[in-house]
Amino acid sequence: MRIPLFVAMAMGLGSAAVMAENPDYSLTIYSSAQPGQISTERLANYGGSLPGYALVRDGRKMSLAAGNGVLRFTDVAKRIDPTTVAFESLTDPAGTRVVEQNYQYDLVSSEKLLERYVGEKIAVEQQKGNEVERISGTLLSAQGGSLILQRDNGEVLSLSNYSNVSFPSLPGGLITKPTLVWLVNAKRAGNHDTRVSYQTQGMTWWTDYNISLRESDDKCAMDLSAWVTIVNQSGGSYPSAQLKLVAGEVNRAPAPARPEALMMKASRAAVAEEANQGFSESSLFEYHLYTLGRRSDLPDNSTKQLELFPMAVNVACKKQLVFTAAPQPWSYWSQPIADQGYGATSSGTVGAYLEFDNKEANQLGVALPAGRMRVNQASVDGTLEFIGEDVIKHTPRNETVRIKLGNSFDIVGERRQIAFTMDSAGKIIDESFEISVRNRKKSAATVVVREYLYRWSTWKVTAKNHDFDKRDAQTIDFPLSIAADGEAKLTYSVRYSW
Repeated sequence: MRIPLFVAMAMGLGSAAVMAENPDYSLTIYSSAQPGQISTERLANYGGSLPGYALVRDGRKMSLAAGNGVLRFTDVAKRIDPTTVAFESLTDPAGTRVVEQNYQYDLVSSEKLLERYVGEKIAVEQQKGNEVERISGTLLSAQGGSLILQRDNGEVLSLSNYSNVSFPSLPGGLITKPTLVWLVNAKRAGNHDTRVSYQTQGMTWWTDYNISLRESDDKCAMDLSAWVTIVNQSGGSYPSAQLKLVAGEVNRAPAPARPEALMMKASRAAVAEEANQGFSESSLFEYHLYTLGRRSDLPDNSTKQLELFPMAVNVACKKQLVFTAAPQPWSYWSQPIADQGYGATSSGTVGAYLEFDNKEANQLGVALPAGRMRVNQASVDGTLEFIGEDVIKHTPRNETVRIKLGNSFDIVGERRQIAFTMDSAGKIIDESFEISVRNRKKSAATVVVREYLYRWSTWKVTAKNHDFDKRDAQTIDFPLSIAADGEAKLTYSVRYSW
């Protein structure tokens, strides 16, 4: 476990002594990742570009002297947003204040050491055959990976092939960790419960759902499990942290505000009573907050998976096969589509969809964060096989979830125009279609033929041989029952007027 470093310094203004204690971490993690956006195989390449951030709250017990003192705090994430940092005393918030705050991030590196030692003496090692030669001299330049040294006798060497570099000491101004420096004024001397909070990049989370589907005759049921993946590439580790996840679209201004309004003190005793619990869900403004009922370690450069909620068993669902061959309506019409050949003939596809109601009566009724849903089904030998996946948006309870699994192998169809007339003076288009759908399964199937009425916004079906359901202003559905190895033919006519 990482040992935090606190250094109290006197500046003639008093001092601040610190009593060491394990930190009390609480993290609220926000995500702007689109479902399926992040590849786990490429996590090492994201770093600070991860689509998310976290609000870190770090509780400490400190012994403060009265008056002003400088406090250096090095236990922060490398990708901290310094504009969001806040230090406060929970013991005496009114009498303790930060007079000045600085963020120092000039971290030591080989390049910066070389830059600082230009004009100073260093020593390098160079391999010559089987021997290593140690060369000392004044560093004149360090550019492009090459060093120029001047020996005491005046000889100047240009070295591009060297190994170890020895520096007499660490030059002033360079530090080994990002450091927050506060000038703290405390009216009350003694022990204080304090809290440091800040936002950091390099953190995100997302949800993955796994479905086990069971089909029986015309019915289907499923088991649904949900897992969250938390990624920490912030440059900080958080042992035994309380974890919270926010689901929803939280707006962020270009210059983030200080996060005092979001700060909450975690009670270790309360959490201990819930040590065996998973996530509990609650409302937070217009979002949903998921709080893990136990503490968990979140090391730097780690990926953690946690169960979001217990598996929902025997959730009723419905499989739907949808044949589509018509072009979708335009988003904006300047005039009717008068081209007779537009969308006249096409083969189309039969998409396979899965629907279920997110209701308590259906073993669910919970807020479902956006995520990827993977569906598996048992094969003839009883083993689970992957049959498709889709992504969902944030879905509140009592809504219907609909995901596409793929296209049907055994159901095919064609759509062809069989009549078309246009009366420009009367501003009327009459059009007729014949749609043929064939079921090559060994069992009967119900297929929904979905037609988009794409030529103009005002339309009326004038003839049909099957009933239809109006899905929206430009879409109608014809449910067709097709026997095993059978065929169904649908004909209808539509009139557009403007």
